[in-house]
Amino acid sequence: MHGMRAVDHGHGRWRFAGARLACVAGLVLAAVGSVRAASLDPALLPKIQAATFEVVQAKPVDDPLTYERPLPLDVLPYQQRTDKYHSIGTAFALGNNRFVTAGHVLLAGVGSLWGAPELRDADGKVYPIGKIEKFSLRKDFVVFSLATPMPTAVALAIDSKPALNQVVYTVGNALGTGVVIRDGLYTSNTPEEQDGSWRWMRFSAAASPGNSGGPLLDKDGKLIGVVLMKSPNENLNYALPISEVLGAPDDVAELDQRMPYQFDVFDSTLSNVFKAQFALPKSFADFSATYQKLLDAWLDSQLQALLAKEPDKLFPRGAGSSKLLHSPAVLREFPAMIVRNSAGEWGLSGRSGGKITLPDNGYVEPGIAAGRNLLFHVRKPDSVSAAELYGKPDALMDALLKVGFLKRPVGSEQVLITSLGKPLQDTVHTDAWQRRWQVRVWALPFINGKVVTFSLPVPDGYVTLMRIMPASQAHDYLINMRAMTDFIFVTYSGTLAQWQDYLRQTPLLPAAFADIHLDIAYDQHFRYSSRRVAFGFTPQLQKITADSVLQLGFDFFLDHDRPVWDVADVRVWKTRSANDSWINIERVVAPAKDLGDDLQAHWLQVAQRQHPFDAVARLDNDVMKITAVVAAPAPEASPAFLYTVFYGVKGSQSLSTMKTRLELLTKDLRVLER
Repeated sequence: MHGMRAVDHGHGRWRFAGARLACVAGLVLAAVGSVRAASLDPALLPKIQAATFEVVQAKPVDDPLTYERPLPLDVLPYQQRTDKYHSIGTAFALGNNRFVTAGHVLLAGVGSLWGAPELRDADGKVYPIGKIEKFSLRKDFVVFSLATPMPTAVALAIDSKPALNQVVYTVGNALGTGVVIRDGLYTSNTPEEQDGSWRWMRFSAAASPGNSGGPLLDKDGKLIGVVLMKSPNENLNYALPISEVLGAPDDVAELDQRMPYQFDVFDSTLSNVFKAQFALPKSFADFSATYQKLLDAWLDSQLQALLAKEPDKLFPRGAGSSKLLHSPAVLREFPAMIVRNSAGEWGLSGRSGGKITLPDNGYVEPGIAAGRNLLFHVRKPDSVSAAELYGKPDALMDALLKVGFLKRPVGSEQVLITSLGKPLQDTVHTDAWQRRWQVRVWALPFINGKVVTFSLPVPDGYVTLMRIMPASQAHDYLINMRAMTDFIFVTYSGTLAQWQDYLRQTPLLPAAFADIHLDIAYDQHFRYSSRRVAFGFTPQLQKITADSVLQLGFDFFLDHDRPVWDVADVRVWKTRSANDSWINIERVVAPAKDLGDDLQAHWLQVAQRQHPFDAVARLDNDVMKITAVVAAPAPEASPAFLYTVFYGVKGSQSLSTMKTRLELLTKDLRVLER
């Protein structure tokens, strides 16, 4: 994983502009250039070597992951597989126990699963950082001392006013293979992106991942800049003039960087400046804690501001919500995300990628929704109880990993990860609709990353939202995923046996279930009641067994102009087989006048009891169907909603038989809401 300056930071996707050159985890992007440095005086090389160092982080000692087979580490180069450190960048000496590297190289250690950044000299000795003395997020540099001064460090001579069009040299830890010197030309200066308050140096000398923070030298070996980033569109690289480092205030960390911020469910964007400062010097641990606290607070403010930016366009009250709020309930086996399209209309996004079989009728169904959000529907094995599933996060993750989406690259090979072990965090988040999500965070030490899952218990298992993230960006991912749960669309489905097991897990049930009551007695009766509707039936109408399936079509709709998440569709199937025999009670809403002809025509059919809502049986693709309409007592002349009552059975049935079964279904049906 390479730390590049244009990096996607979670759902919020706050980004630096440009392409930074930090090298992390030993991934190779290009071939290493020659160590010969054109016409640079060979006599200068020992001094340059004594002034330039690798920035490293200690590799994790323990690996919590389990793999499908032993890792073939022997395919890796000897240095890579035996090195106890990850090489992430370059630093150089200013003299008097002061060193410089890129700001983003230092920040690679903030929130990291690896060790704190340290310096390694040419002899392989590692020196911990002492104090952070200067820092600039926007100019992307840091000045620091070492906890134990390095006796062999030699400061480079400085030229703070270099001339254009001269030969220059990049010195850096190219691709993590040790310090390399490469030549090119100092071609031009270009204003920095935010307000042009200084100029970047542009040069043609090669710079590879790992060069970040290294010195840019002139033909005499004098220090003229700090190598920081690549141009994304041309073969030119960027350095910060060393005068900007020397002229920056001492004992201050300056945070002043414009960063775009986005949220996956719509295309609105904020572009604000993360601006703060705090006193230095600080230890790396104290610096990290202070920086992280300020950044997290800013990210919180950006998400809140983005969601509040256009309240008249935000689901469920905003413009573009009306169609979804007035449409018939949709029952989906696979979950969806509510997103806003380019026309400003809110709709459902989510597509399945097929099913991976688990034992005992279980499966994992992976898919994707808006952006790069991974969605899963897990149908638990029949042999696993709800309490066991919901209480063992590693069991859920082990099932998800059977999809095969997570592999560890080792050289040219990809090794499947079969378990992540125990999560680092295991909490519960309650969304705006009072649904309770189990939030788990797992470590991926080999990429300095984490896996985050937000899992919603449902009768047949789980609906899970997942993202894989850099460890340093955990807060941004978590706050965005929390907000995203408000936009997840889920149908609650399961066998009657699964429902009875699920309803015993009261701490994890959505608040809506406080008003929903099920009375199930196999081969005797099925009764459903809520504050909106109540009905029941016996085996005289349809068999009632542990394997019968109940679907509750939770939907978003208006209740006396108040948006709610509640049941709008109840379906009971005789068995898991589609079209065998089923019952359906559906809430139909009068559409707003500005909605399309399709919704208006559908409502007119229901309200006027037109066919097929006329209680007359019909044969449709070898299925007999009959549908009627039920209103609340003393219905208004222009009701806001009505209920349709449906019965269907496979095969031909007489009209009188269908009429009798409809009567059995409607006999105890009561519309309770007003």
